[in-house]
Amino acid sequence: MTVAIDRATGKRRGDRAPRGGRFRHSYQKYWYAYAMIAPVVVVLGVLVLYPLVYGLYLTLTDANSLNTARTIGVNHIDATYKFIGLDNYKDILFGPTSYDRFWSHFIWTIAWTALCVALHYTIGLGLALLLNQKLRGRTFYRLILVLPWAVPTFVTVFGWRFMLADGGIINTALDALHLPSPAWLEDTFWQRFAAIMVNTWCGVPFMMVSLLGGLQSIDGSLYEAAEMDGATAWQRFRYVTLPGLRSVSSTVVLLGIIWTFNQFAVIFLLFGNTAPDAQILVTWAYYLGFGQQPRDFAQSAAYGILLLAILIVFTSFYRRWLNRNDQQLAI
Repeated sequence: MTVAIDRATGKRRGDRAPRGGRFRHSYQKYWYAYAMIAPVVVVLGVLVLYPLVYGLYLTLTDANSLNTARTIGVNHIDATYKFIGLDNYKDILFGPTSYDRFWSHFIWTIAWTALCVALHYTIGLGLALLLNQKLRGRTFYRLILVLPWAVPTFVTVFGWRFMLADGGIINTALDALHLPSPAWLEDTFWQRFAAIMVNTWCGVPFMMVSLLGGLQSIDGSLYEAAEMDGATAWQRFRYVTLPGLRSVSSTVVLLGIIWTFNQFAVIFLLFGNTAPDAQILVTWAYYLGFGQQPRDFAQSAAYGILLLAILIVFTSFYRRWLNRNDQQLAI
């Protein structure tokens, strides 16, 4: 039996370094990289991993504000909550009040996410196509359209809340035109309509800027070739623009879905706890944990874990679907 010898190292090529030795060698060679990422790992562990693990533990208990450890004055009260396994998940998904507490909010959250992201993408793409043209004052238009994104969300939402109030500027203008003035902040339908409108206002600039960057990266010679072949404006958009935006679109749509699905600020700042039928899952989880008495920490944490699971499953299927389509296009 012959053994091949590596002339550079003098070692047999078939030999593999022990795992411990390989790690030690990697650490000695890249110790500075490990030192650089160590603070980030510690911060992520403290701010992300520990709350996630602790929240998962709470979902397996009946913890609430009455049986958790707390200090009142000089008296310390020990925790009395107990381990109950998966009962919280069973109650949320299949309990007698599961539709009112979970499924109704889940359906509205799906509808809210789909409508908002569709509006974000459609309006953002339209504005991006407009700003990609050679227009006079294009820089000024870009600045104006980016402002809703630059302004802090709470300022934007509070501004809309004042305008949508009964005596706000919107209803005042509708009254002046002798048009019906909806109860934007009281009626369930108009609450949902207002929430979608405000979130669209906040989310369109991000889509517009991202898609504008994608449009500017498309090779202009493709449009020239299509025009020489007699392609109409719609055909150029369908067969050149949309395929050229595929990678950008898939990324911004995924980010938009995740952000909108977890969009806490718009719903909470616009309605607080006064619109139970307009609450999405994330704001309903907050209400269970902090907006009612007694505060149900276990159920609130269970909602958070379910939200995480839903997004993980959706993201995995979304990426798999995109990869399958890319493979079909490559063939």
